[in-house]
Amino acid sequence: MTTPLTVDTRGRGDGTYVVVAAGEIDLSNVKSFAEALDAAIEAARSETVAVDLGAVDYLDSGAINALFAHAGRIAVVANPILLPVLNVSGLTELVPVEPTR
Repeated sequence: MTTPLTVDTRGRGDGTYVVVAAGEIDLSNVKSFAEALDAAIEAARSETVAVDLGAVDYLDSGAINALFAHAGRIAVVANPILLPVLNVSGLTELVPVEPTR
């Protein structure tokens, strides 16, 4: 059974790209998250891609690996509940991570 997740990639008028995820990211759906992230990175060329995880309540190591794969190209806004996991994983040392308000 696939865990509910929606992923939307948007190009802004200023040329930046945002990947917005909502739900939970785990083994059952991480492929769609990783593919959306890959596509946004490719479309953005040399620009940083914003990854909005403000509506994500859970992510597993697969999601963290997808983020690590693009550490030099992303900035993350995350649900505060995810911050401990992102800190422990070391992602916050490589990627700008801000909590949602």
